[in-house]
Amino acid sequence: MTQPPPDYDHFRTTLLTLQRELLAVSSTGQEAAQPVELDQTAVGRVSRMDALQQQAMAQAAQQRRHIQLQRIESALQRLENGKFGWCVRCGEEIFRKRLDVAPTVPLCIACADGRNP
Repeated sequence: MTQPPPDYDHFRTTLLTLQRELLAVSSTGQEAAQPVELDQTAVGRVSRMDALQQQAMAQAAQQRRHIQLQRIESALQRLENGKFGWCVRCGEEIFRKRLDVAPTVPLCIACADGRNP
């Protein structure tokens, strides 16, 4: 039994909304990821350590957003090519519920779990 084809317009809208939101957050997060000034006369050691930790966390968050934006772009390309909703490894359909939860997934559950070669 095959599933009905995915609602491409719904997923396109969802992906574009996610992309806009990530780009908006990304532009504000860039300031926090800038290098920290280590002027020992201006701030204490604990404050510098806190600033460095905040910078590292901001850089990690920026990297995660960048990866998610790449995944969104790939999903949008699969939509344009008519390959959205199909596993890029085995070619089987990706369940609609899986796409509803994570519209950027490129693999079916079996391939993601490593059950398919």
